[in-house]
Amino acid sequence: MIKRIHHIGIAVNNLKESAALFEKVLGVKAHIESVPCQKVTEAVFKIGSAAEIDLLEPMGTDSAVAKSLEKRGEGLHHIALEVDNINQELKTAEGKGIQLIDKEGREGAAGQIGFLHPRSLSGVMVELVQPRKK
Repeated sequence: MIKRIHHIGIAVNNLKESAALFEKVLGVKAHIESVPCQKVTEAVFKIGSAAEIDLLEPMGTDSAVAKSLEKRGEGLHHIALEVDNINQELKTAEGKGIQLIDKEGREGAAGQIGFLHPRSLSGVMVELVQPRKK
C-alpha cells in the first residue's frame, strides 16, 4: 500500500550551486550525503514532516543520474512513494502490467528501494521506498 510521497528526486549538474539556490528559496538547510550504491551525492531538504526534496548529482558518468542528465538535462528525475513491503509492492505493480526496473528491493539511501519504468507511467520514473526501521 502506498503511504505517502517520500521524496522528489531532481537531477542536477552542480550540487553545490543547486543546493545553495534551493536553500535560499526553501529557507531550509540541506543535508549532504554520498550514496555510493546509487553513484550519487545528494542534498536532502526535509520539508516539514511530510516529504523531502533530494537533489542528485552523479558521482561519475556511469550512473543512472548521469545518463538522465545527458539525455534530458536537469530537472525531475523521479517521484518516490513510501511503502510497507517493497517486494510485495513491486510484484503488485508488475501484476498490473507496470514495467519494472527492479524486480525486487535493493539497498538505497532511504532503505530498500525499487524503480518502476517511466515507459509504464506517462514518462515519470517512480521509486518505491521501504524506509529502514528506526
